[in-house]
Amino acid sequence: MKVAVGQFAVGPFWQENAATCVSLMAKAAEKEADLLVLPEAVLARDDNDPDMSVKSAQPLDGQYVEQLREESRKNGMTTIVTLHVPTYPGRAANTLLAIRSGEIVASYQKVHLYDAFSVQESRLVDAGARLAPVIDVAGMNVGLMTCYDLRFPDMALSLALSGAEVLVLPAAWLKGPHKEAHWATLLAARALDSTCYVVAAGECGSKNIGQSRVIDPLGVTIAAAAEVPDLIFAEIGADRVAAVRQMLPVLANRRFAVPQML
Repeated sequence: MKVAVGQFAVGPFWQENAATCVSLMAKAAEKEADLLVLPEAVLARDDNDPDMSVKSAQPLDGQYVEQLREESRKNGMTTIVTLHVPTYPGRAANTLLAIRSGEIVASYQKVHLYDAFSVQESRLVDAGARLAPVIDVAGMNVGLMTCYDLRFPDMALSLALSGAEVLVLPAAWLKGPHKEAHWATLLAARALDSTCYVVAAGECGSKNIGQSRVIDPLGVTIAAAAEVPDLIFAEIGADRVAAVRQMLPVLANRRFAVPQML
C-alpha cells in the first residue's frame, strides 16, 4: 500500500485551508497513493485566538467537508483528516473522518482530550465515548487515532488486538520543552507496542512542530518531514507486519488484558 502524509500550516480562513487539503488530495492521488493522512483540526486556526477551531466548527454536511468529498469522488484513495464539528452552542467535537470515493466511510470523536501542559482542550471540546473503528484500506487494516491519543499505549494495543496493521494519527503537536523528543519517542513506542505501522501527520504552524512521519512495525522511521509544509510518501505492506510479528510476537506473548476501552 502506498501512503501519503501531508502537513501544512492551518490558517484562520477555512476556505484557504480547504483549498490546501484539496490540493494535497489531488497531488497524493496523482502519485497513486492509497491512503492520505492530513493533520488535526484543519478547519481554522489563529495564533491570537486559541478558540478559533471551535468557533469555526462546521457540521459534517457543511461546505468544508463537501469540498473534500467532491475531490474524493475523483478516485478511490482514502483521506484521513480531523476537524471540529458543532455539538452544543459554543462547543464542538474534535472529529476524525475517513473519506473515500466521496463518502465518509468512518468517523471517530477524539477520546483523550489534551488537558496537559497548561492547555485544556475539554474547556470547549466534548470527548468521544468509544474506540475508533478499524477500517480496510487497500487490503490492510487501519486503526484510527488522534494526536493526544498517542500517549495512551492501551489504545494502540486495543486497535492492534482488533486487527489493525496500520495506525494513523492526525496531530497538531505543540512546540515546547522536550516535545519533539516526546513525539519521536512515542511514535516509535506505539509502533513497537503494537507491531503496527504508524502514519502520523503533524500541523506545522508557528505553534506546532510538523515532523510528520511514517514508522515501520520495528520502530524505524521510513519517511519523514521537517517543520515546513510537505507531502511525503512511503510503501508499506502486510507482509512486513507479519514478518515482524513472527520475529517479535508481543501481541501473542502478552499476559495481561487490555483495560476495557469505554
